Amino acid sequence: MTTYTLRAKRRRSALRTAAFMAPWLIGFCVFFAYPLISTVYFSFTTYDGFTPPEFSGTKNWAYVFQDYPLFWPALRNTLWLVVVMVSCRVVFGLGIGLLITRIKTGTGVFRTLFYLPYLAPPVAATLAFVFLLNPGTGPANSLLDAVGLPTPGWFTDATWSKPALTALAVWGVGDLMVIFMAALLDVPKEQYEAAELDGATALQRFRHITLPNISPIILFAVVTGIIQTMQYYTQPFVAGKVASGVMGGSGQQFEPGYPDKSTLTLPQVVYNLGFQRFDYGSACVVALILFVLAMAFTALLMRRRGGLIQAGE
Repeated sequence: MTTYTLRAKRRRSALRTAAFMAPWLIGFCVFFAYPLISTVYFSFTTYDGFTPPEFSGTKNWAYVFQDYPLFWPALRNTLWLVVVMVSCRVVFGLGIGLLITRIKTGTGVFRTLFYLPYLAPPVAATLAFVFLLNPGTGPANSLLDAVGLPTPGWFTDATWSKPALTALAVWGVGDLMVIFMAALLDVPKEQYEAAELDGATALQRFRHITLPNISPIILFAVVTGIIQTMQYYTQPFVAGKVASGVMGGSGQQFEPGYPDKSTLTLPQVVYNLGFQRFDYGSACVVALILFVLAMAFTALLMRRRGGLIQAGE
């Protein structure tokens, strides 16, 4: 085979590969690379969406970090939710999955009951939780008061608003439950049988057999949970707005974060800067910070693959 024939064959192979990759490459450039580059560019400009952008250097970055009063509370709340909410969802999702896989009868009924809350629209679910946890008329506090327990203010109390949002997220943990159930059912039964013959307890079987086998699924749940929590907008915004009594209407301006900035998240800050204050440059700064944080968390977890369950390996 001549050199010319080999080159022609390689060229055809490269063109064929490029043709198959073209849809992904086009989507990557249009929906990721171009928006990311544009966001970086606008973060160094003064831009209100109406007039042409003007280069302003690091003015937007200095404003966000030093002068914008909502950034640091939003960052703290977002990191709190990433640590606590993601952990609770993974633990409860895995626990419910383990429970249902151990049930002998009625598995389908319990699986459906636990999965249904996940299908509830975010706004409707948040409204229901706000009214259920209403400190004055909600049934949750009435039940706590009947048994002599303290009655928190929930969404009207800055101390309890984030735990209330976490409870809402755990209530809709059906998606993780289904994923963990599929992973648990794939664990080889022979390993459990061998461990039982060796006298291993239930806790030892879970630590040394279950966790190592489902570690990729746990990693997937944690990474996707962090990314979703970094985009957490609808539930805290609706909860704060309803709890504050500002239900909307002409002439009403709602500053997010009620009560006392405790439900403020970074996506709300992006909306506040970009669409309420028309400061697109500063909004792009916060968006880039969100992107960097999400990538940093993901890179750390991917590098320490299964690092969260090293004790079980």
